[in-house]
Amino acid sequence: MHVIIFRNRLKPDAVADYTDWADRMSALARTMPGYVSHKGFTAADGERVTVVEFETEAAVHGWATHPEHVAAKKKGRAEFYAEYSIQICTEQRASRFRAE
Repeated sequence: MHVIIFRNRLKPDAVADYTDWADRMSALARTMPGYVSHKGFTAADGERVTVVEFETEAAVHGWATHPEHVAAKKKGRAEFYAEYSIQICTEQRASRFRAE
Protein backbone atom coordinates (compact mmCIF):
# COMPACT_ATOMS: atom_id res chain seq x y z
CA MET A 1 0.00 0.00 0.00
CA HIS A 2 1.18 3.50 -0.83
CA VAL A 3 -0.25 6.51 0.94
CA ILE A 4 -0.20 10.12 -0.21
CA ILE A 5 -0.66 12.78 2.46
CA PHE A 6 -1.53 16.12 0.86
CA ARG A 7 -1.60 19.06 3.29
CA ASN A 8 -2.60 22.51 2.10
CA ARG A 9 -3.94 25.93 2.91
CA LEU A 10 -6.11 27.76 0.43
CA LYS A 11 -5.92 31.39 -0.54
CA PRO A 12 -8.96 33.11 1.04
CA ASP A 13 -10.52 34.01 -2.31
CA ALA A 14 -10.06 30.55 -3.84
CA VAL A 15 -12.49 28.42 -1.84
CA ALA A 16 -15.45 28.44 -4.27
CA ASP A 17 -13.40 27.58 -7.38
CA TYR A 18 -11.29 25.08 -5.46
CA THR A 19 -14.32 23.07 -4.41
CA ASP A 20 -15.35 22.44 -8.02
CA TRP A 21 -11.84 21.33 -9.00
CA ALA A 22 -11.45 19.19 -5.87
CA ASP A 23 -14.72 17.40 -6.64
CA ARG A 24 -13.52 16.70 -10.20
CA MET A 25 -10.18 15.34 -8.97
CA SER A 26 -11.93 13.22 -6.34
CA ALA A 27 -14.10 11.61 -9.02
CA LEU A 28 -11.11 11.12 -11.32
CA ALA A 29 -9.00 9.53 -8.57
CA ARG A 30 -11.68 6.89 -8.04
CA THR A 31 -11.29 5.77 -11.66
CA MET A 32 -7.52 5.31 -11.52
CA PRO A 33 -6.05 1.78 -11.67
CA GLY A 34 -4.76 0.80 -8.24
CA TYR A 35 -6.87 3.37 -6.38
CA VAL A 36 -7.98 2.20 -2.93
CA SER A 37 -9.49 5.17 -1.09
CA HIS A 38 -9.22 8.80 -0.12
CA LYS A 39 -10.61 11.09 2.55
CA GLY A 40 -10.20 14.77 3.24
CA PHE A 41 -10.31 16.71 6.47
CA THR A 42 -10.13 20.37 7.43
CA ALA A 43 -8.52 21.31 10.75
CA ALA A 44 -9.80 24.09 13.00
CA ASP A 45 -6.90 26.28 11.90
CA GLY A 46 -7.89 25.96 8.22
CA GLU A 47 -5.30 23.40 7.15
CA ARG A 48 -6.76 20.83 4.77
CA VAL A 49 -5.45 17.25 4.72
CA THR A 50 -6.23 14.61 2.13
CA VAL A 51 -5.10 11.01 2.59
CA VAL A 52 -5.06 8.92 -0.60
CA GLU A 53 -4.28 5.19 -0.81
CA PHE A 54 -3.04 3.35 -3.90
CA GLU A 55 -2.08 -0.31 -4.22
CA THR A 56 1.31 0.23 -5.91
CA GLU A 57 3.98 2.79 -6.62
CA ALA A 58 3.08 2.53 -10.31
CA ALA A 59 -0.49 3.51 -9.44
CA VAL A 60 0.78 6.56 -7.53
CA HIS A 61 2.87 7.49 -10.56
CA GLY A 62 -0.15 7.05 -12.84
CA TRP A 63 -2.13 9.44 -10.67
CA ALA A 64 0.68 11.97 -10.46
CA THR A 65 1.13 12.04 -14.23
CA HIS A 66 -2.51 11.84 -15.38
CA PRO A 67 -3.01 14.83 -17.73
CA GLU A 68 -6.12 16.16 -15.93
CA HIS A 69 -4.41 15.87 -12.56
CA VAL A 70 -1.29 17.60 -13.93
CA ALA A 71 -3.49 20.48 -15.15
CA ALA A 72 -5.24 20.68 -11.76
CA LYS A 73 -1.90 20.77 -9.92
CA LYS A 74 -0.71 23.63 -12.14
CA LYS A 75 -3.95 25.55 -11.55
CA GLY A 76 -3.68 24.87 -7.82
CA ARG A 77 -0.20 26.38 -7.61
CA ALA A 78 -1.27 29.40 -9.65
CA GLU A 79 -4.68 30.09 -8.12
CA PHE A 80 -5.73 28.00 -5.12
CA TYR A 81 -2.94 27.25 -2.67
CA ALA A 82 -1.21 29.59 -0.27
CA GLU A 83 0.98 26.59 0.60
CA TYR A 84 1.02 22.80 0.39
CA SER A 85 3.14 19.75 1.10
CA ILE A 86 2.97 16.21 -0.22
CA GLN A 87 4.31 13.09 1.46
CA ILE A 88 4.27 9.70 -0.25
CA CYS A 89 4.71 6.81 2.15
CA THR A 90 4.94 3.05 1.86
CA GLU A 91 2.99 1.01 4.37
CA GLN A 92 5.34 -1.01 6.54
CA ARG A 93 2.76 -2.67 8.73
CA ALA A 94 -1.01 -2.57 9.11
CA SER A 95 -3.55 -3.80 11.63
CA ARG A 96 -7.29 -3.43 11.84
CA PHE A 97 -9.90 -3.76 14.57
CA ARG A 98 -13.68 -3.66 14.41
CA ALA A 99 -15.91 -4.18 17.43
CA GLU A 100 -18.68 -6.70 16.83
